[in-house]
Amino acid sequence: MTDEQAAPPGLLERYFGLARRGTTVRTEVLAGATTFLTMAYIVLVNPAILGLAGMPVAAVAAATCFAAAFASILMGLVANTPLGLAPGMGLNAYFSFTVVQQMHVPWPVALGCVFISGICFLVLTLTGVRQLIVAVIPTYLFAAVAGGIGLFIGFIGLKDAGIVVANPATFVALGNLREPAAAVALFGLLLIGALSVWGVRGAMLIGIVGTTIVGWLAGLVIFKPEPYSLAALTGTAFKLDLAGVFKLSGGVFEIVFVFLFVDLFDNIGTLVAVTKRAGLMDAAGRIPGLNRILIADATATIVGSMAGTSTVTSYVESAAGVQAGGRTGLTAVVTGLLFFATMFVAPYAQIVPLAATAPALIIVGGLMLLPLTEVEWEDPLSAIPAFLTVAMIPLTFSIANGLAFGITAHAALKLLRGTITRGDWFLLVLAALFVVRFVWMSAGA
Repeated sequence: MTDEQAAPPGLLERYFGLARRGTTVRTEVLAGATTFLTMAYIVLVNPAILGLAGMPVAAVAAATCFAAAFASILMGLVANTPLGLAPGMGLNAYFSFTVVQQMHVPWPVALGCVFISGICFLVLTLTGVRQLIVAVIPTYLFAAVAGGIGLFIGFIGLKDAGIVVANPATFVALGNLREPAAAVALFGLLLIGALSVWGVRGAMLIGIVGTTIVGWLAGLVIFKPEPYSLAALTGTAFKLDLAGVFKLSGGVFEIVFVFLFVDLFDNIGTLVAVTKRAGLMDAAGRIPGLNRILIADATATIVGSMAGTSTVTSYVESAAGVQAGGRTGLTAVVTGLLFFATMFVAPYAQIVPLAATAPALIIVGGLMLLPLTEVEWEDPLSAIPAFLTVAMIPLTFSIANGLAFGITAHAALKLLRGTITRGDWFLLVLAALFVVRFVWMSAGA
């Protein structure tokens, strides 16, 4: 068949540019399913956390599925990037435990604060501030963020599996590997590892499914679905109280600032790591379609607050889908469609135990350390900020903290070395804001 007789590219090929990014529909679907499976825990965890704030659990489950579906599909269609989004861990805990329970802010008012923070995200994006922040991050810190998130993902996987546990004397220690969860996770680690070295396509997804079956046989799944229907969404949808936000005292600025700051830098860190792993970042460290990515992210938080959930953010677990071959927005669309389908059967998400998804996170975390070879470890100007970034992300359980340490150290060392220029003014402003944040956090500790 000649080129003229060849069939024209299909709709998905034309829209997402699959061939240009070296992928196929099948690969993208497998990658999207892999990302979904590693994120699906949020369908159960988010309602449990926000339920402690007095929010109706069934409604939050529906809102969580809807927000994740909308956000992931929007990211795929608008930004053509393989990023899955959902209500963020950490921010949901801040929403429930600090804002509602400690500060005694009613949850509808807290949702109003999330909405306002989303508007702020959008304004910062449209005015170019978020893009300025990405621009001042040196390329070696991009590599450090990717490596730090790799350690973070791996640590989360080890913790979820019970292989690493808390210890009052040493902070962390080796768990009991004879426990069913740990044993099943180790089986999954071996299974996915073997499939990967054998070059089996879809190794992550096959490994998760296979480990889930073993988890069922080991009795790790205790299935107790709660009564649930899509009508439950009305319990939180459009319940946000914007008028109540403006009746709050000065605390409203603290609440919005935390929602804004943590989401802003968590997103930037995740975005950098995932796009770098997917090979979407150019040699100069620029991310194609950055504006569209950031606008989709900001819009997701606004819509999520209206549905009735805490801040929606990009998920580091998206790296699992990228490792499975995801390179375009079709991966994110598939993830979103699976979250949409989960809206109808939200309680059934618990049939996939954490021990089944943990091995995928551990392996992906290890593979994400490759960019650390790009850091000039012999040069203290890059080695010190890079190390602080890599270390602080997993050790403080926060991408934002790691990025803050790295950028602040980078600015301070440039200043002390005498290589700072007028063009670095925004870097200095950003570093000063980080210092203020650290002081404020210490004062509130």
